[in-house]
Amino acid sequence: MRSVLLLMFIWTWTSSALVRVPLSRVPSIRSQLRTEGLLQEFLVENRPDMFGRRYAQCFPPGTPSLRLGRCSEKIYNFMDAQYFGDIILGTPGQNFSVVFDTGSSDLWVPSVYCVSQACALHKRFKAFESTSFRHDGRMFGINYGSGHLLGIMGRDTLTVAGMTANRQEFGESVYEPGSAFVRAKFDGVLGLGYPALAEIVGNPVFDNMFAQKLLDEPVFSFYLNRKERGDPEGELLLGGTDKALYTGLINWLPVTAKGYWQIKMDSVVVQGVNPFCPNGCQAIVDTGTSLITGPTDDILSIQQLIGATPTNIGEFIVDCARLSSFPHVTFVLGGKLYTLTSEQYIRKEMLGDRKMCFSGFQALDMVSSEGPLWILGDVFLTQFYSIYDRGQDRVGLATAK
Repeated sequence: MRSVLLLMFIWTWTSSALVRVPLSRVPSIRSQLRTEGLLQEFLVENRPDMFGRRYAQCFPPGTPSLRLGRCSEKIYNFMDAQYFGDIILGTPGQNFSVVFDTGSSDLWVPSVYCVSQACALHKRFKAFESTSFRHDGRMFGINYGSGHLLGIMGRDTLTVAGMTANRQEFGESVYEPGSAFVRAKFDGVLGLGYPALAEIVGNPVFDNMFAQKLLDEPVFSFYLNRKERGDPEGELLLGGTDKALYTGLINWLPVTAKGYWQIKMDSVVVQGVNPFCPNGCQAIVDTGTSLITGPTDDILSIQQLIGATPTNIGEFIVDCARLSSFPHVTFVLGGKLYTLTSEQYIRKEMLGDRKMCFSGFQALDMVSSEGPLWILGDVFLTQFYSIYDRGQDRVGLATAK
């Protein structure tokens, strides 16, 4: 009896350290611009980097990176961010909505001193109202396709789903670029990548939480629901996993480079034939990108194989009435097959009273020391529960319920 009671106590104590962060799903900025008839104008103004997130470590020109010896570019997609949740900064707390993004590592929110139109339409951090705020003074910059986001660094308490981390480094943006952020439903970004990706000096949020012993395990996991009336719409679990959100066994894949959550992909196969990267390639598991991207030549071939037609602004559409005839696309990871049907890799959107079907694949040429990179974004992650294990440097995938 004592053993049973002890086990019940251990289970209760352990489960209390699993922090659930509800996520909300909204149309991407790309969808909003398309609905308003402004997408073509935006893309023309911001070529060639309008689709893919790019983020430079050395900005302004001539300013050294805050992390010595590095001046590289990283991917950062804000146009297709669809899932976000809430955080609280400062004492007393100030509420913000952020994209929980495995493709970056910094936390930033708009500052009350921001001069951009985008900031005026979002919540802004008031450092002077927080008794726990500590000023840093250093400047940071993030280079997006549509311009440079500039800000200053600070430190304050951060609360996520009732769990509070002290002395969290973060950025206050004072200038946000272009028209895209004006339409963003989120205020900022909370990165969950490795520290090597971070521009802001200090521990990223997840590292800080674990260092302060707020979590039992250095693990977090994502459940992203694509259904129109899904409940929950999405969920981030900090400190572990929830077996109720997936079925079957977890397939564990070792991280191949500790920056992004980067893994080896065995191949990509369309309808059992036409293999891409047959000798293996690298892929990033990225909750901050809604699409699946890959090298231009490979993605254009996939678009042809699924019968997608290019539009005058570079997007690819398909005939909604023919979805049932489109081939399956399979990603081979760790020897296991992850197959997407056309209903899963095609995005259906309404333009006025007309339903349009857009390909969930997009060309984006990214290079790494291991070769071209693919991005497995939300089109993939809505079908598969994803687990990110910093303790053993691995990514887990299982079929989402």
